[in-house]
Amino acid sequence: MVQAQIEPETVSVGRPALEGYLRVPEAPIGLVIFAHGAGSSHRSPRNNRVAEALGRRGIATLLFDLLTEEEALDRRNVFDIPLLSERLIEAVDWALSQPELAALPVGLFGSSTGAGAALVAAAHGPARFAAVVSRGGRPDLAGEALRSVRAPVLLIVGGLDHVVIDLNATAAEQLLCPNQTEIVPGATHLFEEPGTLDQVMDLAGTWFEKKFLQAGAGG
Repeated sequence: MVQAQIEPETVSVGRPALEGYLRVPEAPIGLVIFAHGAGSSHRSPRNNRVAEALGRRGIATLLFDLLTEEEALDRRNVFDIPLLSERLIEAVDWALSQPELAALPVGLFGSSTGAGAALVAAAHGPARFAAVVSRGGRPDLAGEALRSVRAPVLLIVGGLDHVVIDLNATAAEQLLCPNQTEIVPGATHLFEEPGTLDQVMDLAGTWFEKKFLQAGAGG
């Protein structure tokens, strides 16, 4: 499915009015909500590249900041997975209150600490989510919630990100839902090496597209 470039709409998400970008292609097949990690934001060129790639597959995306600027100054908040997952759940509620998004299957895309928050959010609403993707994430931070996740999970890790590979392997052992791990050769934690982010976009896009179409067909 080929889509033209979709200009993002600036939105205020949830009770804290968190700033974000919403992209909605024509006749979307699903919605992906991003949960990024420390040091990133909805303005991140990397995150926006991924969102644009998903949009070309007919997938709506919501990129937003899990913390206000003031909250982000306190490093403890960056690793407060219960707080981050609560904000993510609020973002889902906000998105599904929008008429153009209300009927869409929902996926979560987490990176770094955001992956832990995404998995906790998925565990709290097992029937709400069609898919989860973690990019260079810390799924281990979801702890016991991992065993309650029901949505299919894709874990993408850089081949040179050795510590995170081990953390993802440990987390995968705790998952009872369908899950898959993909190692991107030659990639470090941020997938800054030439071509590595393109592989992430292809893996994530294929995963979400397949799961959304399955959800739209009734499973």
